[in-house]
Amino acid sequence: MLLSRTLLLKSEPAGNLHSLNEMFALANAMEQEAADRYIELAEEMQRQGRGELAQVFTELAAAEREHVDSVVTWSHARTGHAPDASLVRWQAPETFDADAVAEIERSRLMTPYRALSMAVRNEERAFAFWSYLAAYSDSADVRTASEAMAREELGHVATLRKERRRAYHREIDARRAPSMVAPSEPVAAGQLEHRLAELLGEMATPRRGPQADRMRELAQEAAAMATGGADLIRLPAALAQADAAVIAEALADGYLDQAERATEPGQLDLLQRLAAQAIARLAWLRSLG
Repeated sequence: MLLSRTLLLKSEPAGNLHSLNEMFALANAMEQEAADRYIELAEEMQRQGRGELAQVFTELAAAEREHVDSVVTWSHARTGHAPDASLVRWQAPETFDADAVAEIERSRLMTPYRALSMAVRNEERAFAFWSYLAAYSDSADVRTASEAMAREELGHVATLRKERRRAYHREIDARRAPSMVAPSEPVAAGQLEHRLAELLGEMATPRRGPQADRMRELAQEAAAMATGGADLIRLPAALAQADAAVIAEALADGYLDQAERATEPGQLDLLQRLAAQAIARLAWLRSLG
């Protein structure tokens, strides 16, 4: 069980905590960093005119500030004083996913559901971090407190998962809401892969050198993906009118979402491979600026 939790972390903790003072200092720093990052995201979403996402991150920041207050109160109760930032001796493993932050800031398909999914992963990493410290600490007090922190983070995970489910159902209901424009029939992802192959070929034509070669490789890969199982998911037909980056992003999301729901091993393996290819493709397209 500990191994599976450790795998959530990008790296193992750089050391052990030897006192409650150190533990509360680190816990306070982690919660405060999360609050600051959510505030930054809220401000960025507001600048982009994405009010719904700005509200999501504002609420997440408020929740993290409550966590900060809780740690401060707990520190006072156990040590008689507030956390001392000078006692943070080493940087905790990254629980706030920098890649996900970049994804939110750049993505044109970001939704509250996906934003909350990132928040869930952040809390799961924090849970894994405190579980690790509880297992390896040489202090009984730190071990007990770390176990309590892990339980707190698990509670945060459960709360965010509920919010994520609500966001998911709101998005589904919005898609089903009556519209003056008749919705187009969804199409198999394979058709969008073919369209993406065409766009990549067109993009390669005026270019020369490695960049053009890579675009042609991706075009061939998209054509192969179109016949290699991309009929397992269906996406809005309107995407066929979008540019290559938007289509690539929608396909990556589609493969990932369907992989999460897959129960048959062979199908899961195929969807994971398609998702991996789609994510690498999207990253390269975004690198073009």
